[in-house]
Amino acid sequence: MILLLLVPLLVPFAAPPLARRALDRLDPVAALWTLTAVALVLASACAAALGVLVLTGLLKIPAFAALGELVHPLRTPSDAVVVPAATVAAGVLTLGVWTLVRSALWQFGAFRTARTEAGRRPAAGDLCVIDSPHPDAYALPGRPHRIVVTTAMLRSLDAAEREALFAHERAHNRGGHHYFLAAAELAAQCHPALRATRAAIRLAAERAADEAAADAVGDRRLIARAIARAALAGQASRATRPAFAPAATTGPVPQRVAALLASPGGRPRATRRIALLLTACAVLSATAATADVLTVHHEVEVAQGEESR
Repeated sequence: MILLLLVPLLVPFAAPPLARRALDRLDPVAALWTLTAVALVLASACAAALGVLVLTGLLKIPAFAALGELVHPLRTPSDAVVVPAATVAAGVLTLGVWTLVRSALWQFGAFRTARTEAGRRPAAGDLCVIDSPHPDAYALPGRPHRIVVTTAMLRSLDAAEREALFAHERAHNRGGHHYFLAAAELAAQCHPALRATRAAIRLAAERAADEAAADAVGDRRLIARAIARAALAGQASRATRPAFAPAATTGPVPQRVAALLASPGGRPRATRRIALLLTACAVLSATAATADVLTVHHEVEVAQGEESR
């Protein structure tokens, strides 16, 4: 059982290199959906494996064994292995829950602040302009959706570049990219390897918005120039927006600009192999975690006298 529990804990380390390849080979929208789904499955499997370890260790304690109505000893590997592993798993889960709660509280606070500030300003359609010396622009989720831009950012761009920037942010809102970014934040708190995957998901969301904006405006070079100038203007600003509020200035901007300037026909076509490898990682991890849960459930029922070995 211990070896099987290691699978959901080790498989996520294969996700970051595959995620980077997926960004190069898959269509941005396909990459966004694939990476987010895989990250959530890997995070869930990891949490389940840690939970199984903790539960197994707890049932080794007489008080918890009595609480669980165990009439026979729970059959597990040696206590010299299970108890230390359960202790470490409990510490990791506690730390993960703490960081998740702390991140969620900060994100929610930043979101409320941003929505309150945007609500105080007059809006022209979905556009809200905030008087600030710090160049910034981002898509703010909620009802109604808002595009928040500071006066400093408006002064940094010409009229055509401003429209291109707005098209990019509107693409974020239309695509619901804040949901993907929120899921990436959640997954990143469950396993350290998924933090690199979170960065890949953020880049996929930006690339998807780049392509949608280029289609809407009809000028890829204009989108590339607007993103580059906006990122250059805002590089010294410290953003206080929530991480799930996408912005055109985030991610590796040079890579995004290069992709926009490349000929659409020259971009790598979507390959099934990368998607299949990512799916295989998710299926392997989920299968191992499910087997762990079913095995422990069976052993608990045996220890309760409800089933025979």
